[in-house]
Amino acid sequence: MDHPSKTVSESRTVMTDLVFPPDTNHLHTIFGGKVMAHVDKIACIAAMRHCRRAVVTVSSDSFDFLAPIKTGEAINLEAYVTWVHKTSMEVFVKVESENLLTAERRLTARAYLTFIALDDEGKPTAVPQVIPETDEEKSQYEHAEERYHIRKKRRAEKVH
Repeated sequence: MDHPSKTVSESRTVMTDLVFPPDTNHLHTIFGGKVMAHVDKIACIAAMRHCRRAVVTVSSDSFDFLAPIKTGEAINLEAYVTWVHKTSMEVFVKVESENLLTAERRLTARAYLTFIALDDEGKPTAVPQVIPETDEEKSQYEHAEERYHIRKKRRAEKVH
């Protein structure tokens, strides 16, 4: 079955949530695992929007925590498909904190995740190619194949 290409913007997903005390540690900043769960969820949605199939997470790499998010701040996430291989998709996620009283925003985390699309029998299936449009999307697209080969090499080393 032929899959028409899709633009990056067709997968773009945005999510905002408020950070409450149960979401935080003894320093009153959000648990890293909570941020990672948000990242995996929004990346999954972006991947499914791109291929309109069930997907599974294959890897999460380049997950960098850059700044904390405090109780009472908003966590803002943005995700989109940056590149595809045959059955896999690389999804970029950007996480920001937002002080809702001052409007100050800070970049707090970035991550690349890889998802595989599944057919109705749960087997990997082909996904549409992705078309980058903005300068940022084009830059990520140009470097994605290199990230793909680094992930592939890392996985091969862990198997042996």
